Amino acid sequence: MKNHCKSLLLATAGLVVGLGVAAPGYADTFDFTSCHLSGGCGTATQFGTVTLTQSGANVEFSVVLNSGNLFVETGASADSLFVFNDSVAGSTITNITATLNGADVTSTIAGGLSGLTNQAPIHADGTGFFTAQIFCTTASSCNGGSTPNINDLHFLVTNATIAQLAVANADGNIFVADILCGQTGCTGVTGDVDVHTGTVTTPEPASLFLLGSGLAGIGVWGWKRRKSA
Repeated sequence: MKNHCKSLLLATAGLVVGLGVAAPGYADTFDFTSCHLSGGCGTATQFGTVTLTQSGANVEFSVVLNSGNLFVETGASADSLFVFNDSVAGSTITNITATLNGADVTSTIAGGLSGLTNQAPIHADGTGFFTAQIFCTTASSCNGGSTPNINDLHFLVTNATIAQLAVANADGNIFVADILCGQTGCTGVTGDVDVHTGTVTTPEPASLFLLGSGLAGIGVWGWKRRKSA
């Protein structure tokens, strides 16, 4: 029995270590499923994802649209490509890059891209007010049809946590992207798509680590109980 307990402890400890090595940070992925496209949503029900990864004291954003969809910048999203809520004192947006099918196209945007946090509430049509935005620094570079082809945005928010940034506004919306829909089911229409409260998120590695820790705790408890007996 003693050897069996030791084996159980070693197995659970190995599981925890393995999970810890595989998960240096943790991430949550949200789906764009709420649609406010100008010509209707057609048969499309999901338009892309937003993945937030905690990296020390910072959060990495990866906003990925479904194949065929492109970012645009119109009044629908307060003349922004992407909006969210960030009123965390001292937080900033850095390292913004835009890609098209995996290729970096940031340099093709005249004036580049900018990001701001702690803004006076900015309004996105149909989705409410937000306090942070990613936008083209030179508005004329991205107004309407002049927007370069972009289907992914990547950036870093400093001095913040996922919990502080995955915050819904008064209308229950967390993240909003202004897009030209090109995927099957909604081709050729523009407008907002958003992540709404209640959208299912993908379990992050941290949850798996906690599961491993829990199993280890059970093993230790069982060993102590048998030892006492």
